Amino acid sequence: MSGLTFSEDAVATAEQHAHELAALELVEHPTVRAAYRSVAETWLSRAKASDAMRERFEAAYEEVMFSAAVWSANQDPLRPRVTCITRLAHDVHGRAVPGSRWGIDNPDSVYRVIPISGDERYLLHGRVGATRMTENYFTLWNPHMGTVDVLDGKALELDGDGGFTVTVDSSPAGGRPNHVQSSPEAHELYIRDVLCDWATEDPNHLTIERLGAAPPTPALTRDEQAEATARMMAHFADFTGKLSHGMYKLRPNHFSLGWSADHSGAMRHQVYVAGRFLLEPGEAFVIDVSDGGADYFTVPLSNIWGTTLDLLDRTGSLNKAQSRPNPDGTYTFVISPEDPGVHNWVDTDGLREGILTLRMAEFPEGGPRPDLAASGRVVRLDDLDRELPDLPRVTAAERAAQLTERRTAYLRRLPERAR
Repeated sequence: MSGLTFSEDAVATAEQHAHELAALELVEHPTVRAAYRSVAETWLSRAKASDAMRERFEAAYEEVMFSAAVWSANQDPLRPRVTCITRLAHDVHGRAVPGSRWGIDNPDSVYRVIPISGDERYLLHGRVGATRMTENYFTLWNPHMGTVDVLDGKALELDGDGGFTVTVDSSPAGGRPNHVQSSPEAHELYIRDVLCDWATEDPNHLTIERLGAAPPTPALTRDEQAEATARMMAHFADFTGKLSHGMYKLRPNHFSLGWSADHSGAMRHQVYVAGRFLLEPGEAFVIDVSDGGADYFTVPLSNIWGTTLDLLDRTGSLNKAQSRPNPDGTYTFVISPEDPGVHNWVDTDGLREGILTLRMAEFPEGGPRPDLAASGRVVRLDDLDRELPDLPRVTAAERAAQLTERRTAYLRRLPERAR
């Protein structure tokens, strides 16, 4: 097993900080700055954005483009690093680091990437946290985000201290535990650490080791890296634009099950329910969920630019651990700009339109129970008490406590903001 010790925070490592600072320098390169302007013009010209969504563009665009810089700067399988590619804004050594959300991220997930070549052999050393996560997968992708192989974190064999080593190479496991088999199409190890209970669950500590001789080719020059970053910026905007276009082709306020996917970054064995809401003043979008026995589900909102809404100081998402069930074990959520006074309020941060992507996972053996269901409907806020009399309510003091607990719990994975 690993035999390594990890003294740093699992996510805010020295390697992560150095990578983020290097990405800050990279985005000032003339090639990247030119792409920054041209990609924005193209994206805005293609998107049929409302005035409300247009107002969100600049802040969202900064995150999407910085994520492209962070991600593109770790694409050399001969010099792999473990980098977290979706974080909220924070400071590193006195410098402001933008957020890096994109592609309708999951607010419960710590996403990390490692470049992989099918011609190379790697050892991924790690240690689980004091409280294991509800969901954790090591997915080896091809260049198109299709799955080559996947390792369920729940199946990890650990040493006595919670350490583990994952072998990554093109040979079959041959009795080796914790193995991911690569192939000529292998491109990247994409690691999802999904925290359902933000206050207690811990992401894994990780470090990567490439075996064999020193790299036979040099690293990219700064100019070459800038070109790669510019290409990824255009790809991120195109990918998100198509995703949002697909969502906006759907009828508004129509929400029902659902699909499972193993492509375009979606996770195998999950159920996704996607839709969009469009509300008039005084309206809310109400969602009823029967989770089919899933240990995990989440209800996040995003804008058309692919960034989720306020996660830290508003309930821009709610997962199973953060939600209160109805007496019959189902869940009901109220999506609205105004506080409806219910515990399961998903706050739109003032928006009356947006994208909703419900995700369910970790079903019982054999798959979801027959009661799996999700549906949505528009309800007048004035009619909530009459139509939904049994929803768990909150007082103003309870809402404030909910938000304080949420912020404190989230900052466990963003210690730079907690200092």
